[in-house]
Amino acid sequence: MKIILQRVKQAAVKVEGKKVAEIGKGICLLVGVEKGDGEEDAQYLANKIVELRIFPDEQDKMNLSLLDIHGEALAVSQFTLAATLRKGRRPSFDKAEEPQKAKTLFEYFFDLIEKRGIKAKKGVFGALMEVELINDGPVTFILDSKKLNKA
Repeated sequence: MKIILQRVKQAAVKVEGKKVAEIGKGICLLVGVEKGDGEEDAQYLANKIVELRIFPDEQDKMNLSLLDIHGEALAVSQFTLAATLRKGRRPSFDKAEEPQKAKTLFEYFFDLIEKRGIKAKKGVFGALMEVELINDGPVTFILDSKKLNKA
């Protein structure tokens, strides 16, 4: 799984011009599921994300987690994160998981975030979405379950 995590002051998702999800201070997660990803990948990333110390403390150092600040999370499925751009000019999506499997794993990942006590919202899987956010910092991280040390 690949995730783009952005620390936000607020974020929202619209589908067909209608707001379907909105959060305040917290994180916006763009989530891509690749072939071969499974529950272990989702579990690892959900725990990592909830506990990442990326919010400022009293000394303005990144020392607090989403749990510590009682922040919110907005998860948005984004299959384009599985793109390969090595050849030519058109992205290849051969590494992207089949939609139904990807949706199942995305929903599992989302449920794990909620079970950790995070107030979470999500976009509409597979829909054409407009994501609005105010990136706080800016603070942005790329997480790839295949490249992170899961020890």
